[in-house]
Amino acid sequence: MAEPLFRRLALIGVGLIGSSVARVARKRGDIAAEIVANAHTDRSLVRVAELGIADRTEIDPARAVEGADCVMLCAPVGAFADLAERIAPHLAPGAILTDVGSTKQSVIRDVGPFVPAGVHFVPAHPLAGTEYSGPDSGFATLFEGRWALITPIPGTEPVAIEKVAELWRRCGSMVEEMEPGHHDRVLAVVSHLPHLIAFTICGTADDLADETRNEVLQFAASGFRDFTRIAASDPVMWRDVFLNNREALLEMLARFMEDAQAMARAVRWGDASYIEDKVERGRKIRRSLIELKQA
Repeated sequence: MAEPLFRRLALIGVGLIGSSVARVARKRGDIAAEIVANAHTDRSLVRVAELGIADRTEIDPARAVEGADCVMLCAPVGAFADLAERIAPHLAPGAILTDVGSTKQSVIRDVGPFVPAGVHFVPAHPLAGTEYSGPDSGFATLFEGRWALITPIPGTEPVAIEKVAELWRRCGSMVEEMEPGHHDRVLAVVSHLPHLIAFTICGTADDLADETRNEVLQFAASGFRDFTRIAASDPVMWRDVFLNNREALLEMLARFMEDAQAMARAVRWGDASYIEDKVERGRKIRRSLIELKQA
């Protein structure tokens, strides 16, 4: 077995991503010699102990990070500023501070000012997930074959960036570096906008008259079922994502609404070729995802 990448890995948050990192680290043995888990509630930490996916649990994030040479923020991004302020005085010199947040400019804005001299801050984002949350939702193979994006800040030590990249490679991910603003625009299209649409369409269905709503649920076709799967995601996490990637999300939403209006005009005026072209382009994207093994 290879030498563990870190002596002590502190996970601040043990939902889907945090508990999956804990599981793969526990299973492999070469990511961290010791795993410390912190969560917002005692109930979550009791469950972590029952699952046996961490060596130690701490309700106080400041205590959780003490002596850790890698600290990973796995909470909703809206909590990062408060967490960074609380843990900053307790971070060990030379430690790596990283995260798994779905927005990167806001993470750099909220965490960066608190990072002490001598601590290496390496923002990252694994592109993996399900609609489930909590310590029970994680699994060791979550990251296999998925991308992990690293969005380093100028001046970051290359050795620290490489250690975070190697962490994700050992979790099974493919790794790519990306500029933080570009990351946020890309994710606005491929993740944030689809979630916004799913939440909205399910809200529309829920606002229908009772009789119609019951029929929607009873006779839901696969398309609507797919939207409900996405809409089952953690509301706190997605509230924070939307608010912290506001500009890019609103830009992509405006573009989508223009395209939706164009499709509406095609339907209204019977423009069959326009409709067929849009459907075929969707099929082409789906085929490309399958070929890339990202479907």
